[in-house]
This record gives sequence, C-alpha cells and structure tokens, in this order.
Amino acid sequence: MSILSIKYRVIILTKHNNLMKYKRILLKLSGEALMGNRQYGIDPKRLAEYAEDIKAVTEKGIEVAIVIGGGNIFRGVAGAMNGMDRVQGDHMGMLATVINGLALQQALEDADVKTRLQTAIKINEVAEPFIRRKAMSHLRKGRVVIFGGGTGNPYFTTDSAAVLRAIEIEADVILKGTRVDGIYNADPEKDDTAVKFDHITFDDVLRKGLKVMDTTAFTLSQENDLPIIVFDMNTRGNLMKVVTGENIGTQVSL
Repeated sequence: MSILSIKYRVIILTKHNNLMKYKRILLKLSGEALMGNRQYGIDPKRLAEYAEDIKAVTEKGIEVAIVIGGGNIFRGVAGAMNGMDRVQGDHMGMLATVINGLALQQALEDADVKTRLQTAIKINEVAEPFIRRKAMSHLRKGRVVIFGGGTGNPYFTTDSAAVLRAIEIEADVILKGTRVDGIYNADPEKDDTAVKFDHITFDDVLRKGLKVMDTTAFTLSQENDLPIIVFDMNTRGNLMKVVTGENIGTQVSL
C-alpha cells in the first residue's frame, strides 16, 4: 500500500469516526446466536447476515473485536451436570468457540473483511495465539479480530473472556448481541408485562437481580468502568444503530 493511499484511508476514517459514538468496540456473540432457526450447529445464512452487519460498521472506520461463545456446539456446565469432569467439559467448550470463530472468520472473509482469529489456547495451525499488542495492531490496521478459546482457563465463561479482552484492548464499550432487544425486569419471552430498561446502572442490575452476564464478568466490567450495551443482533442494521449512538437496546454503566 502506497503512502498516498494510507493517507487517504486515514482521512476517510477520521471523517467517519467523527460521526460514530465509539472508535473501538468488542462485540460479544453467543454460540446459540449462530444456530439461526436450527436446533444445533451453525446456520450459514445467519453467519452471512452477521458478516454483512459487521462489514458495514468496519467501513465506517470502527475497530471491531469479537468474542464468541460455543453453546451451539458444547457447554462445559451442561457436561458437568451430566457427570462429566468440569475441567474436561470446559476445555471442550473452549474448542467449540474456536470452531465458531473459524466459521465467522470465513463468513467475514467471504464478505471481503480482513479478519484474524486469535485463541487463548495454542492451536498454531489454525489461529494465532492471543497477543495483546498484535491484536491491537490488527485493529488499528482495520482488521476484525476474533478471540476464541474463552480465557483459556476452565470455570470462566465467554462473558468473562469478553470483558477481559475488552479491557485489554482498551475497547470503548462491550456490545452484547442477543435475540432480545435489551434488559427487562422479567423474561419478555414469558411475561407480556415485562418492562424494558433504556439505561440502568451496574448497582441497579445487581440490586434487582437481573441477568446480564455472570457475576464475575459483570463485576470486572463495573470495576473498570466499561459500559455494556445489550441489544438485538438478529435485527439487521441494529449494530450500526448502536455504534452511531441511537437509543437501541439497554446501556449498563456507572
């Protein structure tokens, strides 16, 4: 790439960034989200939709990192409940997140988005090991970085991995993409009278006993003043609305 083209790209990205609320985001996706309408596995159609939404955001100059779960393939907790050793089950869950990461990487690259997959466990033949400085360098160059393998340790969820990586790469916000359009005082899929919060504090979430993330992840986010936005990722265009500052989903902050 010539010096002239690099300067041109910097000017364009600067103009776009002036319109965006965030410069660097960490998008947390559940493994179940990749199932689409299936009961198990990965739905290529849903992957392609996510890839297009993520591409649209990167074209505005937003730096995007992604942490993805593995619940569509295997959950360590579920294995432990059925008699499996918890550590062994969690290691299987970590590998499931890598499979999902590879699938999302392929979908993004099919959409012409340069992508790197980094894992907390070393699988050098298929992914880079997680190196903070390298991840941040990729982001600055406009590449999407997918973090697989959770934290690399058993007993920690991918929510914890998302918060940890967001803090490490100095992300402005965690965007938790779900199938629900925010945080409610009750389960909106079961209770028609459930009320949605547009904004709520960390303390109120804990006081009301609302489920946003597991306690470890949530407390880590609170201690590092890292806001969380919970929104419906399955509605096309919502990701763009969030990063441009529209009132989509629920924001959790101090």
